[in-house]
Amino acid sequence: MVHQFFIDKRPHNALTYEEYSTNMHKKVEETNAGELNEKEKQMFEYTKLNSHRSKRIDKTYKVDPELEAAIKSVSEKQIWMIITEDWCGDSAQNLPYIAKMTSVNKNIDFRIIERDKNLDIIDLYLTNGTSRSIPKMIAFNEDGTELFQWGPRPKEIAALVGEWKEAGIEMEEIKEKLHLWYGRNRGKSIESEFKSLLSK
Repeated sequence: MVHQFFIDKRPHNALTYEEYSTNMHKKVEETNAGELNEKEKQMFEYTKLNSHRSKRIDKTYKVDPELEAAIKSVSEKQIWMIITEDWCGDSAQNLPYIAKMTSVNKNIDFRIIERDKNLDIIDLYLTNGTSRSIPKMIAFNEDGTELFQWGPRPKEIAALVGEWKEAGIEMEEIKEKLHLWYGRNRGKSIESEFKSLLSK
């Protein structure tokens, strides 16, 4: 099934990673936090943190050679659409890796769609059938046939977060543990998962 949003070329006309990153960093530099209400300030602080996180990964990450070979083996044109928002912590910890991966093969067009402006699209890709969790990535070939999905976070940390919630750990502590895990994992889990997806 080819969805109408693909026929309308909304993924094709969505943001490149460079555009998305520039917009996020510009927002951090130009926003006057004093003019924001409490909710807006909270979201802005998340975006500020994410700007730093993504810059760090952009500067330091090199694609694993085995994964690079798998990505370079993609011989047909594909579009990898990721649904997210700049305030999403999981997004900042994963998008830079995916962007760097896709950069090694010109056959892969990596595009970013903002969730809250495209609720009809995220509602087609709910996590566990109920949650608009992000980031969510869907890969398509040129005619709009879906190839695979990924997200909203690597399976290992998704399972750990589930365990922490069941144990009654407060959300702020969960967030700390989550980002500590990402810092230690350094993209190894997402690399492994993409190797598996591409091998299929």
